Formats: sequence, structure tokens, C-alpha cells
Amino acid sequence: MIGAIDLGRVIGLAENEQLQLDELVSVYNYHRDNNAKKARYYEGHIPLSEVNLGIALPQGLAGLEIGCEWGGKTVDVLAGRSMFDGFVGANGYDPTELNQIVDANSLISEYSKHCRDELKYGCTFATLSRDEALGCRIRFHSPQTAAALWNGEKGRIECGFAIIDTQKDDRDDRMWHPSLINMYTETDVIEIRRSPGTGAWKATHLPQKMGRPLMEALIWNATSAKPFGRSRIKEPIRRLIQGYVRTIANATIGLEFATAPQKYLLGVTDEQLDVVINQRFKQYVGNILASTPNPETGQNPTFGQLSQGSIEPHVQMIRLLATQFSAATGLSATDTGVINDANPSSSDAILAQSQTLVNLAEQLNAGNGDALRRIALMALAIAQDKTVEELTDDERSILAHFRNPAMPSVAATADAAVKIASVRQGFAQTDTFLEMIGFDQAEIRRIRAQEVRARGLAVLEELEQ
Repeated sequence: MIGAIDLGRVIGLAENEQLQLDELVSVYNYHRDNNAKKARYYEGHIPLSEVNLGIALPQGLAGLEIGCEWGGKTVDVLAGRSMFDGFVGANGYDPTELNQIVDANSLISEYSKHCRDELKYGCTFATLSRDEALGCRIRFHSPQTAAALWNGEKGRIECGFAIIDTQKDDRDDRMWHPSLINMYTETDVIEIRRSPGTGAWKATHLPQKMGRPLMEALIWNATSAKPFGRSRIKEPIRRLIQGYVRTIANATIGLEFATAPQKYLLGVTDEQLDVVINQRFKQYVGNILASTPNPETGQNPTFGQLSQGSIEPHVQMIRLLATQFSAATGLSATDTGVINDANPSSSDAILAQSQTLVNLAEQLNAGNGDALRRIALMALAIAQDKTVEELTDDERSILAHFRNPAMPSVAATADAAVKIASVRQGFAQTDTFLEMIGFDQAEIRRIRAQEVRARGLAVLEELEQ
């Protein structure tokens, strides 16, 4: 875990740059604890001390953790429907150079990872830099390692920083401290490095001519008050997760009492009582409980058992929490792992219940598509040592492409493809047709290669004849 940042005065920074850096550090430190809490709820690390009302749960169990995947499900299920598939050009333009940059940076797989960070924290940041081997290097940073300031007038990032490298704390192996930070302004990328000997910070300016910071934010659910978005694991969702953990803990304790029900034995002597107390487990698992009459009263001992408690109220509470959680997050009742009357019973009902999630995924793809397009344009400009305005019209026409978030079945997609091919001439010869009927890119390449080989053999046979 990265500790709070305190850079102080940085050697080589202008006064306005130092003020910007101080504000960025303040923003990072302010959100640090809340971001750590969101990460903890995503991982399911919620101790009972955080959810205990002090009524039914004993304080001795405060350190116990109950596993809960609801936080992870809130993020992962929606992120799984946002499937970035690369960039496409207009009017037949093939973005070959951009595709090389995408492949070199593994942008498609990196997007799928950092889309989760975006939903977990509300945003994630992409930074760009010149690289001789790759043309342009694209790196992603979560709010746990980066921060930015928003410019409302320009509708983009004013400046930002990202932690590039860290070193372990000498006194705590679990804590790490920054050793290299990149600061992004409209005119420069500023490398701020910590001196190993003195601990002082020194800045090195690397000018850039993009006219804006080489930093772009992928933002989820932004508002005018929160331009960097809102987390999927926001406070109301965390309250529902706390209710689930508390209910599971109560049900677990109730089940323990139900497993070993309360029994009573009346009219025994002190010696008989001592034997029973000293051999509790044997008395519980034994089939026969023998006792002699009490010589003091002459009465036979009376044995009985109290009625067992039921965990059904806990199950009903879990179902109620699951229904509320589904309504708040757009997840289906099945995603919560709780079976109740809200679970769909037909394919149409399943599709209807997932429609909210599909709409959220379309909203996510629309916002991220714009951000990825800006990232791609800056990457092309950096690779060609230009500004975005100097790129050609074809290069500026690129768009980010996402797969269908509704995730229709192969049979339904193939049927639609065949119907389109019947009314649109030449569609059956395109790669899009092959994708719709269920082939992935590797299979499409094999099909195209074998078609070319077959045509070549046909030509050779004609020449021989």
C-alpha cells in the first residue's frame, strides 16, 4: 500500500508548477483512505467490527471476516460487458499504424483490466509518452497511484500526476513510498525523482507540443459536481454489503446454537451435575443419559430440551438485501447468489432482467469510447511527432469499437447475419459476417488464408490445363 505523499519543495519547479503539484498531492491524500476502503470492499475484506450494531453479535468476534463477493460482482459483471475490440476508420481507412501501437501496448487487454478500476473508484487515468520502440507508450493508473485536477472551462484535465516507481518503507514492509513521479501539464511532462541520498526531490522538464496534458481520464457516472465520476461501490452499496455480512454472521451464530440445542436437567445432585458439566460433549453425542434418584428429595431427575432457534428469519433478510442490491446495481438476482421469487423463470424474463445492466454497459462504452478515441489520436500524434490538428482527416476519423454488451447467443447472431446477407450484396464476404456467425479473429485469419490457398491452387490447375 502506498502511504500518504509529502513532497515539499521540489528543486527545478516553477512557482505555478509547485502550486499545482501541492494541490495534486492534497487531492491524492484526501481521497487515499476512501479509495483504500473501496478496494477493500471490492476484495471482500469486511470485519464484523465495521458492521456490528452491538446487539446480537458479541464484541469478541469483532475481528472475524465474512466473505462477500457483492462488491466484486458490482464491478466485474458490468466491466465484463464492456468489451473493447480496437479501432476502426471511416470510408475504408485502415488504421495500420494505430493498430501497431494498440498491439505494442496490449491496449485491448489493458482496457479490460483498468475498466474494473474505473468502476471501482469512479475513474482511471491513461498517460502517454514518446517511445522509440513502440512509437507511443500508453500506461494506465488507478486513483490509488494518480490524481488530477479538472478544468471546467476546457472540459478536460488541467494537470495531473502519476506514481511511476516506488520503494519499500524501511520501518514497515507493507508500506511503499514514491521514488519517481511524472507530472503532466499543458506544456511538459515533468519527471520528479527522489534523490536516494538526501531524500530531496528534483524535477526534469520534458517539453511536449500537444497543447494539453498527456493524460486522459476514463470516467464512470460523472456529474457537474463530480467531474471525475462516482464509484460503483458507493456508500449506499457498501451499506447493503454491510447488512449482508451482518446477517450472515448472525445466521452462522444461530446455526451453531441450532446444532447444539440448549438442554436442561432438573432434580440432580451436585455430584451428578459436576459429571454432566465435566463431560458436556459426551453428554451431547451420547445416546443414553442415565441418572439415579436424588437421595435428598427422592425424586427422579427430569431431562428436557429447549426448542431450537430458526435461521429462516436470517434467510428472509438475505433475500430482502439481495433484492435491494439488485435494484441498486442493475445486477440480476442470480448474480447475488441468492435464490428467491425475483429469479427469472424463462429466457425472456432473464433478458428483461438484464436490460438495466445492458443499458449501463452502453453508457459505459459511450463514455470510454470518446476517451479511447482521444487517447488514440494523441498516441498517433506523438508517434509522428505532430499535434492532433496536424493529423490527416482519415486518421482523425477513427472510432473505438466495442462488442455488443447484450451478448446475444451465437444462434441469434448467426440468424441475423444470414438475414442481412440475403438483402445486402457482398456482406457474406466480409469479416463482420464471419464474426457474427461465431468465428473469432484467429479462425477468420485461418479461413482467409485457406481461401487464398484454394484460389491459388485453382489458378495453377487452370494454367496446367
